[in-house]
Amino acid sequence: MLEMMLSVLIVVGALFTFIGSLGLARLGDFYTRLHGPTKATTLGVGALLIASVLYFSTRGEGLSLHEVLVTLFLFITAPVSAHLLAKAALHLRVRSIAPPPPEAEDPLADTRARAGD
Repeated sequence: MLEMMLSVLIVVGALFTFIGSLGLARLGDFYTRLHGPTKATTLGVGALLIASVLYFSTRGEGLSLHEVLVTLFLFITAPVSAHLLAKAALHLRVRSIAPPPPEAEDPLADTRARAGD
């Protein structure tokens, strides 16, 4: 039963990691490419680390804390780094392939117009 659960976690982890890596290579612009490693690859590596925790916890002297700490670090840092990368891209005005809505072309235009009056 344990081998079956480990096999499922490894296959699911490998599939999510592959899909995330493929998304990073194939998607069109910076913002859409950011989703591949932060969403799918994080889940894939998380599944692989959970499989590692289960394997070494049942084969060793107890709970394997190294993989638990790596998983915790991964799930905390991946969304934070993605947020900071997206915020930096917005600050640098990196263009997206998606057309902006007509009212959202300059969100500060109204504020700037009132400040000039």
